[in-house]
Amino acid sequence: MNEQLVNEVRQIVEEQFKEHGADHDFDHILRVYNMAMYLQSEEGGDADVIACAALLHDISDHKLNGGKMNDGGRVTREILRKLGQPEAFADTVAKIVDGVSFKGSSVEDDVFSLEVQIVRDADRLDAMGAIGIARAFHFGGSRNRPFFLPDVAPKDHQSFEEYAADKSHTINHFHEKLLLLQNRLHTKTAQKVGQKRHDLMQDFVNQFYADWNFMA
Repeated sequence: MNEQLVNEVRQIVEEQFKEHGADHDFDHILRVYNMAMYLQSEEGGDADVIACAALLHDISDHKLNGGKMNDGGRVTREILRKLGQPEAFADTVAKIVDGVSFKGSSVEDDVFSLEVQIVRDADRLDAMGAIGIARAFHFGGSRNRPFFLPDVAPKDHQSFEEYAADKSHTINHFHEKLLLLQNRLHTKTAQKVGQKRHDLMQDFVNQFYADWNFMA
């Protein structure tokens, strides 16, 4: 792996994300990076592409840039070209960055390479389990969203635009995304890691409903 390139990208990303909230801070990016490199060690793929895409996967994400969609690839190309990387490499990483995000329950994943599968799996695994629960409520709280509104049912989003525009309560986010992720992990290694995290989230949601509806 090109350690110099990876370190340069890491420094750029760390500087940009040091002030972000815990749902999308630099610690999240490092967890995704470390998981991506673990998956790469088990599944294969181009380590340089995976490392750079994992570090850059949230760069100019629509949730963080004021709602501008599909901008991460453009910024990724700019960063990698300024670091002297060939256009073909920059384009490959940029395509992955644009393809990582979950785009709605009824929007199929574009599975165009092993590298995008690995980075996407790594990002999704960090949205699952105990950390996934913590991140979901942190994000909801930062947007002043309620934990739960019993009369507001989950939606089946048909497009990225519809999914991105939704501002529902946090428990709906489990049904609209988080509890769907286990069946949308691509690699066998990620599926194995994800099962325990999925089960924990399902138990949490079940217990949440039980506590919410408790009758003495």
